[in-house]
Amino acid sequence: TYPIYKFIFINCHPNGDAEQFQFQVDTGTNTNYNQTITSTSFNAYHNEADTSTTLAYNNLDHAQGTGFQHLSVSTGNDNDQSVSGELFLFAPSDTTFVKHFLARSSTYTANNHIYDLYVAGYFNTTTALTRVRFQYTSDTLDSGTIKMYGIKDS
Repeated sequence: TYPIYKFIFINCHPNGDAEQFQFQVDTGTNTNYNQTITSTSFNAYHNEADTSTTLAYNNLDHAQGTGFQHLSVSTGNDNDQSVSGELFLFAPSDTTFVKHFLARSSTYTANNHIYDLYVAGYFNTTTALTRVRFQYTSDTLDSGTIKMYGIKDS
């Protein structure tokens, strides 16, 4: 219905420790969530003890991979650890071009670092996208809110 969708994920907290928040999409009536992705990512981090900082390439990307795209690094399950951020999905119903996305998240990790992660890429399909799935790598979402907004042409 809209040319741009914005997803906001707020204080998503995993049940298990050191889990990565991620997403994948699907087409038509498919429920495999295995669309081909090309993406890149980088992050900045700072630890709680104020002894370590960095800005670096992050290897959470895909080179024509079909797995879920990471939107966070290892989110901790302590009461004060979670991930929040936003994901933009462009022209998901288009049937001519690939589908671009970009995301930014802030994660308080299992090792007491705060990560600012940037991810961008595309789904290599010209078929309309009909489903989006968010999950943690190997555990369940213990708590959190995911909101979706449709943005119309200006």
